[in-house]
Amino acid sequence: MTASFARVAAQGPPRLIRRLCRHWAHKFPVSLDERRGEIQLPLGRCLLQAGDGQLEVRLQASDAEQIQRLQQVVAEHLQRMAGDDTLDFAWRDDEARQHRAD
Repeated sequence: MTASFARVAAQGPPRLIRRLCRHWAHKFPVSLDERRGEIQLPLGRCLLQAGDGQLEVRLQASDAEQIQRLQQVVAEHLQRMAGDDTLDFAWRDDEARQHRAD
């Protein structure tokens, strides 16, 4: 399992999570509450959490190629949901966190 993480400055992170989850809910399994969302895509798993002025995005996929594609797909869709608010994704390897969770 490969994982990556990005913390993105955003206006209205809970709104972005709701919009993305609702956008994909007709195609993929989605869970959603007020500040968190989870989407099970064919490429992997996307976990979203709202913070104050920031959106945390954690991705999990089977390999490095899948995680890169998942990063691209999730970032593009979140940017569309954000409209004029430009989101800057600085993805980083989340392997250390993953091992601590095991």
